[in-house]
Amino acid sequence: MDELMQFFGYSGFANATPGHLLMILVGMVFIYLAIRYEYQPILLVPIGFGILIGNTPFIEHGGMALGIYQDGSVLNYLYQGVLKGIFPPLIFLGIGAMTDFSPLISNPKLILLGAAAQLGIFMTYLGAISLGFTNPESASIGIIGGADGPTAIFLSSRLAPHLVGSIAIAAYTYMALVPLIQPPIMRLLTTQKERRIKMKPPRSVTKIEKVMFPVFGLLLTGFIAPGSLPLLGMLFLGNLLKESMVTKRLADTAKNAMIDIVTIILGVTIGASTQATTFLTHNSALIFILGATAFMFSTAGGILFAKFMNIFLSEGNKINPLIGAAGVAAVPESARVAQMEGLKADPENHLLMHAMAPNVSGIIGSAIAAGIMMSFMV
Repeated sequence: MDELMQFFGYSGFANATPGHLLMILVGMVFIYLAIRYEYQPILLVPIGFGILIGNTPFIEHGGMALGIYQDGSVLNYLYQGVLKGIFPPLIFLGIGAMTDFSPLISNPKLILLGAAAQLGIFMTYLGAISLGFTNPESASIGIIGGADGPTAIFLSSRLAPHLVGSIAIAAYTYMALVPLIQPPIMRLLTTQKERRIKMKPPRSVTKIEKVMFPVFGLLLTGFIAPGSLPLLGMLFLGNLLKESMVTKRLADTAKNAMIDIVTIILGVTIGASTQATTFLTHNSALIFILGATAFMFSTAGGILFAKFMNIFLSEGNKINPLIGAAGVAAVPESARVAQMEGLKADPENHLLMHAMAPNVSGIIGSAIAAGIMMSFMV
């Protein structure tokens, strides 16, 4: 009987708390949304399953070393890639290898929309400070507004490692919910006439331009914000591997096998870091609220700046404000949302290629914002 009671004492049934059950439910919801509605399944399936792994109850100090926070645990070793900022640059390498910067090169002024869509980062930074978070914590929370999970993880791992789990879950949650969050804001801030604006087709971009862009892009952004080099250096390297056409095998590896492996490990470990005993705190709730605020401000910033630019543009060169919402770095989901909203206003108005310009510039903009914040906080 003693052995039976000891076995039961080590089981999940004896160690479960309401918090564990709540987080298990959250993990199941993530998996459901990914499979049923295809909301960023590549992210939500591993994160949701990681939440289940992290919240299967066990005796945390019983010497078994099972969870993210137990020294010697396999999950703890894998989680070092998050805490040390290893995974985000590798993700950026893969993103660079699969990204076509042609829409941005053909219409460089649209990079301003990507910059304007970072408004939520700085607004939320101020809001977090007013709620009692420290400067480094506020900067890490604010970066959620860039809608770029790897950048959020990278900055928080440097400035506020104790908040990495909450910040990463919030960032990826809002990235997955782009199709639900952005459309109401887009309709609220634009008129039917503005949503019907048709833009000129982007010009053809030469191979020389495509090859030179990552080289000069790296130098320019690196000089502006050296703190962004680990991210943007890998982004532009991946893009050069793609556009040079002489490193096709490396580009294929970066954008397929490598980014898939890193995404699986990153998602599972981030999900597993949500152990109820550590994750369910007052600060986590505030981070989710601030993250939603950041995302909405960033979406509004891109749209409103597009409307501002139209004041100075001639009739045939005006920008459809819907593509301003794509200035957040949720690639390519926010560009698709702009396309869908444009088609609802006018079935013949295709905005996807135009929206990709601020969308990819949003990746660059959020990384630069992270680098600037790091230079002030470190």
